[in-house]
Amino acid sequence: MSRRALALAVAVAAAAGCGKRGDQHRPVEIQRQPPITPRTTGDAIEYTVSFPAPQTHYAEVTAVMPTGGAGAVDLMMAVWTPGSYLVREFERNVEGLTAATTAGDPLAVTKTRKNRWHVTTGGGKRVVIRYRLYARELTVRTDFIDADMALLNGAATFITLVGGLGRAHDVAIDKPKGWSTIVTPLPPAPGGDADRYLAPDYDTLVDSPITIGNPAVHEFEVEGVEHTLADFGEDGIFDGERAAADLRDLVATETQTWGVIPYPHYTFFNVLTGSGNGLEHKASTMMTAPVWSTRKKSDYHRWLGLCAHEFFHTWNGKRLRPVELGPFDYENEVYTRSLWMVEGVTSYYAGLLLRRAGLITHKEYLDRLSDEIDDLQNTPGRTVQPLALSSYDAWIKYYRGDENSINSSISYYTKGALVAWLLDAEIRRRTAGKKSLDDAMRLAYSRFSGDKGYTPAELRAVFEEVAGEPLTRFWARYVDGTEELDYKPALEQFGLHFREPDKGADNDEPAGWLGADVGTDNVVRRIRAGTPAETGGLNVGDELLASDGFRIAAGGLADRLTDYRPGAAVALMVARRGRIVTLKVTLGKKPQASWKIETDDDSASMAARISWLGPDSDTDDGADSDD
Repeated sequence: MSRRALALAVAVAAAAGCGKRGDQHRPVEIQRQPPITPRTTGDAIEYTVSFPAPQTHYAEVTAVMPTGGAGAVDLMMAVWTPGSYLVREFERNVEGLTAATTAGDPLAVTKTRKNRWHVTTGGGKRVVIRYRLYARELTVRTDFIDADMALLNGAATFITLVGGLGRAHDVAIDKPKGWSTIVTPLPPAPGGDADRYLAPDYDTLVDSPITIGNPAVHEFEVEGVEHTLADFGEDGIFDGERAAADLRDLVATETQTWGVIPYPHYTFFNVLTGSGNGLEHKASTMMTAPVWSTRKKSDYHRWLGLCAHEFFHTWNGKRLRPVELGPFDYENEVYTRSLWMVEGVTSYYAGLLLRRAGLITHKEYLDRLSDEIDDLQNTPGRTVQPLALSSYDAWIKYYRGDENSINSSISYYTKGALVAWLLDAEIRRRTAGKKSLDDAMRLAYSRFSGDKGYTPAELRAVFEEVAGEPLTRFWARYVDGTEELDYKPALEQFGLHFREPDKGADNDEPAGWLGADVGTDNVVRRIRAGTPAETGGLNVGDELLASDGFRIAAGGLADRLTDYRPGAAVALMVARRGRIVTLKVTLGKKPQASWKIETDDDSASMAARISWLGPDSDTDDGADSDD
C-alpha cells in the first residue's frame, strides 16, 4: 500500500470510528406511518393498490391484516401460480416492506424465509403492511405496469396471512389519472364502492387477474351468459369486432360439447404485446398475442386456437382436475402425473373444436394434426421419457428446457394431444361409433369436477367404462411407457392415410444430411440423438467454418451439403471455445418419412370423419390469406 493510500485509509477509519462513538447513545428513529381506518369491521384482509408513477413500473400496496389478537402473525407470498408449473419467486419484486398499527405506530417485522415475514402486533386487532412492487415482466403469470396499463396476477401481487387463505380478500384499486377501466372477474365488494372487489378466499384472488387501463371491450352473449373480450393495444390493427364474433361461435361450440356453463360471466383478457401465450382461470383467461394476429389466416387460426385451448380449461383443468391440484400449496411444488390430461387432452380439443365451430376446414385441421405428429416423431426424447413422467417432471424439465431437451424429454402438450386422438379413435372403434372421448369427458366431469379431483386410476376407469373394455395395454404403451404411437387404427377409424413421401425427379440426387440445427451465423444450436452430427462429435456451440478446406458462408450450410451425397466423409473445420478443431463426419440420408395426413375418398370414410369433425366447410374467417 502506498503512503498516500495508507493515510487515506486511516482517515476513513477514524471518521467511521467517530461516527460510531457519536451515535452509540442516539435512539434509532423509526418513521411513523399515516393512520388507517379499516374499510370493514369483519375479518377480511383489505388491500389498496395504487400507482403513483406507473411509468416507473411500480405499484404501492397497503394491506390491513386481522391478527385475532395474537402477539405476532406470519405473512407469506406465493412462489408459483396454478397452471404454470415452475417456482417463479414472485417475492423477488417486493421492496421496502414495513408494518405498523392502524394508528401508524411502527411494528417490528423480520423476514424469516424467502417468501415469509414475521410481524409483531403489539396486541392490536389489525396490522398494516406496506410494500412496493416492481412490475415489468409482461407474461400471463406475472405483473406488468407502465404508462399505459397495469396487469396484476394475484400470486405475483398479494402478500397474505399464513393460515388465512380461507379469509375474504377485499381489494381496492386507485386508478391512475387517465385510466378509465378496470377489468377483472372478481365480484364488486358490497356497499357499492367504485373500483373495489371482494374475493371470498385467497384461491379466488389468485384465480382472478386484474387489468387497469383503456382497453377496447367487446361483449357477446351465449345462452344468456355474458362474455367479454378485453383487448389491450388494438391500435386499429387487431380486428376486435371480428374476433369477438368468432369467439361467440367458439364458445357456443365448447359449451354445447360440455353441456353446462359453470360461470356467471367469462372474460378473455387479450394483451396485444407480441408473443402468444395463455393462462387459464375459472372464469377468465389471460392471453398475450401479436397485434397483427387478425391479418394473416395462419396467425388468426393460431390466436383462435389459443382461445379454444384456454377456454376448454374452464372445464378440463379448473374444475375437472387431478386430485393433487387442489387445494393448492402455493409455497411448494405440486406434483401430478396427469398434466397430459389437463394440457394434452385440452390441446387435442382446441383444434377439434375450432373445426366443429366452422372456424377452420377439415384440411386445415388435419394439417394441424400432421404438424403435431411430425413434431413428436422428430423428437428423440419420445423413446426416453414416458408421458406420465413428463407431467411429473414439469417443474424441472418442461419449463427449463435446454439444447438437449429434445433428446431427453417430450411435451405433454404434444404427445398428450396425440394420445387423446388415439384414445378417441379407440373408444369409437370399440363402441362401433356409439361413444367417443366427448362422452368420457362429460362423465369424468360429472364425477370429479369441483372439490373432488381424480386420481390416475379413477380417470382411466372412466375412459374404460365408456369404451366398454379395459384399456390396460393402451395406458402401459402410451402413457406409462415409451413405445412408438401406432397411428394406424386412428387413421383407419377416420378414413385417413399418410401421404407417400415425395421422391423428387428421377435425376435428383439426395444431399448429404448432417442432422444439426444451425443458425444463420453457422453456430450449432441443437443436435438430435442418433444423427451424423452426434456420431461425428459435433457440439452445440460449435461454429462451422469450412468443409474439406473450403469456407462455409454465413447461412450457407444447407447449400454446401447439396455438394455431398449420403455416405460422404467430410472434414468439418469448426471454432470451439476459441480453438480451431477439425472433425471427420460421415454424412447420412435425411429421413424421408411423411407424416402428412390425407383423406380417403369413399363414402364410409366421409361419414366417419363427419361424425368426428362435423360437416366440412371452406370458412371465410375474416383474415387475409397467407398466399
